[in-house]
Amino acid sequence: MPIRVHLPTAVPPLALERLHSLVENRTVFSLDAFELNIFETHRAAHRVPLRLEGLSLTTMLRGKKVMHLPGRPAFDYLPGESVVVGEDELMEIDFPDACLCQPTQCLAVAIAPDTIRQTVDLLNERYPKTEPTQPWALAGPDFAHLTNTPELTGTLERLVAVSRTTDAAKDVLAGFTLQELLVRLMQTQARQLIFQDYTRHLTTHPFAAVVQYIRQHLAEPLPVEKLSAVACMSKATFFRLFKREFGLTPVEYIVRERLAEAKRLLCHPLATVAEVCLRAGFNNLSYFQALFKKYEGLTPGAYKKQHAG
Repeated sequence: MPIRVHLPTAVPPLALERLHSLVENRTVFSLDAFELNIFETHRAAHRVPLRLEGLSLTTMLRGKKVMHLPGRPAFDYLPGESVVVGEDELMEIDFPDACLCQPTQCLAVAIAPDTIRQTVDLLNERYPKTEPTQPWALAGPDFAHLTNTPELTGTLERLVAVSRTTDAAKDVLAGFTLQELLVRLMQTQARQLIFQDYTRHLTTHPFAAVVQYIRQHLAEPLPVEKLSAVACMSKATFFRLFKREFGLTPVEYIVRERLAEAKRLLCHPLATVAEVCLRAGFNNLSYFQALFKKYEGLTPGAYKKQHAG
């Protein structure tokens, strides 16, 4: 059960008199390194074609789409999710619920290939990944549909903010933010690859074994010294490479896994909050309650009332 989805802040919809079209009305902010598009749809439509120049990171802000991409089954596309669309790839989009009172809204950041290549080359030269045979790169179609991490969401919001300003230095600031966005995107894809499918990589990636160990020992103490030994690295190297590859520390990952386990356990009608606290690996009830509220926006007791069967 995932941690609460972190939703990007939606942009205020355009007034009706400013719309050029009720279906995929497009507002464009052109910068040196990328083009930011904001699409709004105010009525139901089906199989609307769209093609963007360059590789694009799209992110849903409001409403629901159904995406049809070449060679992939159709899928629902909801706020808090992103889709990476290949260069000049044709999208066909359904808007089953869009209306004037409930428009859909989606961001699309179209990035020039040279910008991507420069960022990837810089990372591989200065900050190589754990496995030399798996360098930094944007993953393919299997990792195109993503749930946004808090880090990716925050970077997207900053990119939108700087794109919409009139600051004389906006292109410089936007360039730095775009580099961070690409890093966050690759880290998000790395999390999906290893965190969600670690069993396929146990013999090829040291962090897959670490993820397996954490999942199997959540209720026990998980010192970094033990995890670094599982990865066959020194403590300092393990901590640095884990943070570099996934964009969060091992301790932050453990906390998120324990909270996910706590959410699963809280759905059981007979489980108490105190029992869930211990079974999820927290040894202090007050700390568990405060942490749960910080991440989920409500207390464990309130969550249990909402979800216990």
